[in-house]
Amino acid sequence: MPKTPLAAIVNHCDKILRTSEIGDYDGAVNGLQVENSSGTVTKIAATVDASLATIKLAIAAKADLLIVHHGLFWSPAQPWTGKKFELIKLLMENNLAVYSSHLPLDAHPKLGNNAQLCAALGLKNTKPFFTSHGQNIGLKTQTNISRDELAEKLERATGGKPKMIPGGKNFCGKIGIVTGGAGAELKQAAAEDVDTFITGEGPHWTFALAEELGLNVFYAGHYATETFGVKALAAALSKKFRVPWEFLDHPTGL
Repeated sequence: MPKTPLAAIVNHCDKILRTSEIGDYDGAVNGLQVENSSGTVTKIAATVDASLATIKLAIAAKADLLIVHHGLFWSPAQPWTGKKFELIKLLMENNLAVYSSHLPLDAHPKLGNNAQLCAALGLKNTKPFFTSHGQNIGLKTQTNISRDELAEKLERATGGKPKMIPGGKNFCGKIGIVTGGAGAELKQAAAEDVDTFITGEGPHWTFALAEELGLNVFYAGHYATETFGVKALAAALSKKFRVPWEFLDHPTGL
C-alpha cells in the first residue's frame, strides 16, 4: 500500500488553510495535534469531533490520520488518567495521527464549512461576513427565497429539520451563514446587514432577540452544519496525495 509522509500532508494543510495566519480560540490548537509513530499515512478518516468514540471509529476504519474540526484541547488536557489515558493510549498503540482545523477550516473560501454549505444551498455570489478573531469566517449573499423554501433546502443539505425563528419577513433577501455555534451573536449578524442568519445552534434567549431585531434565524445543528469542511478537506487530500479517505459519522444531534 502506498505510504505518504505525514509531514507532507500536514505542511500542505497548514499552507492552504493558512493555519498560522488565522486567529482562533486558544483551545483550538490548529494543525497537527498528535503525531503517529510511522510518520506516514495510508488512509485518512474525517470526522467533526475528536473524541474517544471517534478515535475508536478511526481505528476500526484502519486510518492512520484523523482530520477533525473540533480537536482534543478545548479544556485542560491533564492529567492523562481515566478516559484521557485510554484515548492517548489508543492513539499511540494504533499509529493514529490527529490534525485539527477550526476557524481556518470555517473560513476557507472553497473547502470551508460556510463555503460548502452555501454551495449545498445553491447560494452564489457570496461575500465575506462575520468577523471573528481578526478575520471574516462566514459568508453572505443577496437572493430572494421564502423562509419555508430555505428551511426545506437546509433540511436536504444537512439531513435534519432546522429550528426556525421567524423574526423577520416571509421572504429572505440578505442571508448570512456562520456554521457552528454563533447563535449568541445575532446582534453582530444583524449589524452586518442581513435579514436572515443561518448557524448551528443558539441559546434560548435568542428567540426574543431575533424578534426584536426583525431577523429570521435558522439553527440547523452545530454538528450538522460542520460536517462539510472535514469532508471537503479529506476529499481534496485524497485526490492530491492518492490516499483513500472515509467520513466517520458520529452525530450529536446538537
